[in-house]
Amino acid sequence: MIPPALSKLLEGGVELEKEYENVSRTLESIGLSSYEAKGYIALVAHGHGSAEAIAETAHIPRTSAYKVLQSLVGKGFAISTRGRPTIFKPEPPAKIKEKVIERLGESFDKLDMMHEILRDKGEPQLVYTVAGNSRVMEKIGEMLDTATGSVTIATPAFYEIRERLAKKIENAMQRSVQILLITEPGQKVPEGAKVYYRKGLIATDIIADGERAMIASPDLSACGFTDNAALAAHLDAFLQILMTEKV
Repeated sequence: MIPPALSKLLEGGVELEKEYENVSRTLESIGLSSYEAKGYIALVAHGHGSAEAIAETAHIPRTSAYKVLQSLVGKGFAISTRGRPTIFKPEPPAKIKEKVIERLGESFDKLDMMHEILRDKGEPQLVYTVAGNSRVMEKIGEMLDTATGSVTIATPAFYEIRERLAKKIENAMQRSVQILLITEPGQKVPEGAKVYYRKGLIATDIIADGERAMIASPDLSACGFTDNAALAAHLDAFLQILMTEKV
């Protein structure tokens, strides 16, 4: 349901409520949490505001509002001003749309690349689908457990991977496995990992030892996995570009 404060601000009826729910779900599908989606919509409606004001409009807990808005800044959905209180402003929706389309295009380019390689080589069943967040996490854990040389992780959701698989990451590093991370600014990362900060990441891509690869959805609810070294090498080429491009 649309928050009462936001409903008054936008002065809409049933149709507006449906649009609000649709936009919220769409923002969540590209990697925002429920609170982040509500916070961004409230920012757009206000034009700017403090964490307290946005919390009231978006109907999110005041204790979480500042962290939510800072996360939006880190993901490139908002900017913040210095001073007290901190004032947040939304990045224009058109600019967000452009970034999302660009990143989704890159993800589908990867999938198309895999499709072409499979078709040319006539090798079926080289990409396996894994469904369900817990199973995707298990597969990521398995890739960490079996890695012997390196694991590259490009994701906007490293906080979730770190929270659920911190011990496996630590164990891999203790085995001298090099951990390379490409993630959003502001994310907490393991000491000793090599990190590249990039805004606007959409999908989660993981490569282990240059031989096994995964492409997962933004919410980590499904992924494609392959142990074909040729496919993994092609995905690695995309990630190398992310690591070397100028910010």
